[in-house]
Amino acid sequence: MFVSSGDPTILHADLDSFYASVEQRDNHRLRGLPVIVGGGVVLAASYEAKAFGVRTAMSGAQARRLCPQAIVVPPRMSAYADASRVVFQIFRDTTPLVEGISIDEAFLDVGGLRKVSGTPREIAERLRTDVRQQAGLPISVGVAGSKFLAKVASAVAKPDGLLVVPFGAEIAFLHPLPIERLWGVGAVTSRKLRKFGLTTVGDIARAGEAELATILGRASARHLNALAHARDPRRVQTGRRRRSIGAQRAIGRGQHAREDIDAALLTLVDRVARRMRAAHRTGRTIVLRLRFGDYTRATRSHTVSLPTSETAVLLAVARSLLAEAQQLIAERGVTLIGVAVGNLADEAGTQLALPFGAVTSPSPGQLDSAVDSIWDKFGKAALTRGALLGRDPGISVPLLPD
Repeated sequence: MFVSSGDPTILHADLDSFYASVEQRDNHRLRGLPVIVGGGVVLAASYEAKAFGVRTAMSGAQARRLCPQAIVVPPRMSAYADASRVVFQIFRDTTPLVEGISIDEAFLDVGGLRKVSGTPREIAERLRTDVRQQAGLPISVGVAGSKFLAKVASAVAKPDGLLVVPFGAEIAFLHPLPIERLWGVGAVTSRKLRKFGLTTVGDIARAGEAELATILGRASARHLNALAHARDPRRVQTGRRRRSIGAQRAIGRGQHAREDIDAALLTLVDRVARRMRAAHRTGRTIVLRLRFGDYTRATRSHTVSLPTSETAVLLAVARSLLAEAQQLIAERGVTLIGVAVGNLADEAGTQLALPFGAVTSPSPGQLDSAVDSIWDKFGKAALTRGALLGRDPGISVPLLPD
């Protein structure tokens, strides 16, 4: 329970159905209509499509069955990146204390701004107006005394809303909400908790840590019990350096041929390597993350001897990790693939000795630079791998920083 007085000062600002909203903003004929971004897998859905049950990461086929009249558009990552830059500049104009957590959401600390900017509610209202006028996008904002509560408040406020959780009202706000509002309660955890009759956040709080531990284990029990009592001491952090750079892609349910899985891996490695070079970062630890049809997950990693950002090196390691997981994939079916590179450094990458017959002329680094230049100038569609020709490009979503 909070003992603070005054106004809560942490904002969570979250753009509504970001990719779909950008498409509707840029094409007036899409406004008010159900829009799905992405073909094979749903990257984003407008609220008009969500009304039919369409959800992010759902297969495109399932989404079209639920909403046959939906308009499906391909993703335009450069447009979304441009819109994000405009919005984050508005965040920084609002307060210097901004912690970005994805391309379309951030925490802001507005403590100490009352004399120059007004109350946190007034600041949040002005921020929403600025985003609407300058970026042409709807945004929902939650205001609370902790990051967790602010994020929950923004989710409850959606779409295009504002919700303030005053000090002293945290428990009354939180406890009636469904357990899925708690960080860490996904589909599997939700089923376990509901099996024992725990359906609301209040139920979690009343059950207590000991009882939760018998269901979920000690670590998860401690985490959920703290959140259910509105305990979250983390503050807004600025200027954090990423410990890893990664991307992930949902590939839908069903059996996937090896070449299709490898094509998805190619796309992810290309994206991650390009982002690393753009950030002038190199890394030593390559991580492969998999989610299976039964909702279980697996992680494989390998650390190379010298830091690198070369696509060929990262791809060779990622493919070897994928080969190690083939038995699990065959047994359970893979639904999501993620690739990340950790142990990041700022120095220039060093080419490793490649055991797979690396091309010596031009060097891999020169080839990477040439490809990056073409993509920067003409867009991703200007150049693609032969293995990806004729395939659904899918949707590669940046992983959040650690």
